[in-house]
Amino acid sequence: MKRILTVIAITATLLARAEPDLEQRVAQLEKEVAELKAALAPVIEEARAEHIADGQRNAARARMRKDAEIYSRDELKEIESLYQVANKQWKSAEGKESLKKLISKYDRANRTGCALLYLGQMSRGEERERYLQQAIRDFSDCYYGDGVQVGAYARYCLAYHFKESGEPEKAAALFNAIGEHYPDAINHQGKPLSTLIEQ
Repeated sequence: MKRILTVIAITATLLARAEPDLEQRVAQLEKEVAELKAALAPVIEEARAEHIADGQRNAARARMRKDAEIYSRDELKEIESLYQVANKQWKSAEGKESLKKLISKYDRANRTGCALLYLGQMSRGEERERYLQQAIRDFSDCYYGDGVQVGAYARYCLAYHFKESGEPEKAAALFNAIGEHYPDAINHQGKPLSTLIEQ
């Protein structure tokens, strides 16, 4: 019995000595894990953003392929040719006229949605609103080749237009719609729109 009590006493002494050491080790490990998480956070966020952008680019390719079911090869060439005039001569009169011709002639093409969005960005006032609202209403499912979705980006542009025009409620409604309906939307640099919206 005396031996058992001695073993118990020795064990209790060892545990008492080990406990502060164990607490220190746990605290040190927790600190190291927190530092590691902080160091990895930007890398993880960048990888997540790239994964989302890849998904958007895949959706863009799928939407573009649908045009081949509607238009002939020659029509697709003309659509792209009309679009590229404005793409190469941004805000020029020739570029605007080319986009307007594209919109009037090919009312179901993916590039038509992009053309309306371009015209909205090139215009001011009520004309800007009209083009962006038409892009939202009729071409939200269209994409640029880099994965920018017309529906999301037109809302983004229109929201900032309303914000600058002193209509913050309309802007807020559009920003909310982006978050709700387009959580993976990106800009032309591949950055999530949700991170670019000013609160």
